[in-house]
Amino acid sequence: MPQFKISKEVYEDCQADGFFKKQEEIDLHKIQNMLIIALTDLEIAQKTSKTLPKEGIAWTTIFKLHYDVFRELVDAFVRFEYVKSTNHKCLVAYLCEKHPELELSWDFLEGLRTKRNGIQYYGTPVTYVEWKHLELQLNIYIKTMRKVVEENINKIKK
Repeated sequence: MPQFKISKEVYEDCQADGFFKKQEEIDLHKIQNMLIIALTDLEIAQKTSKTLPKEGIAWTTIFKLHYDVFRELVDAFVRFEYVKSTNHKCLVAYLCEKHPELELSWDFLEGLRTKRNGIQYYGTPVTYVEWKHLELQLNIYIKTMRKVVEENINKIKK
């Protein structure tokens, strides 16, 4: 069974393994599009979730959409620091290590990533009850990331 690592250990491993790719420039147009796409996914997930019965597998899709929104916002945010990583674990470790002021829980985020991997690789669905357990904190994290991405966009535009 894999050993749980704290964000600092994961960050150091990702750095040593070359998972952080230095970008030459900040592509503001791409970041703005990433934000628009993420917010569109969020809007669709929120509207759809209001019509779903509590029973059924559709909560898996609602979870995946929210997870992707968060990940996309993190990806957009770190691009302001000329960094890119296609590895979700490394991306979040970077965020937690470089931005403790955001007060994001590594344990919670690792739980989200693990749940997403369970869906993607093992066919493990998310129930309504599981979604409700994660929803509030994930939405707070999405709002946090949206705010910092929008602030950075506005700084560059000035």
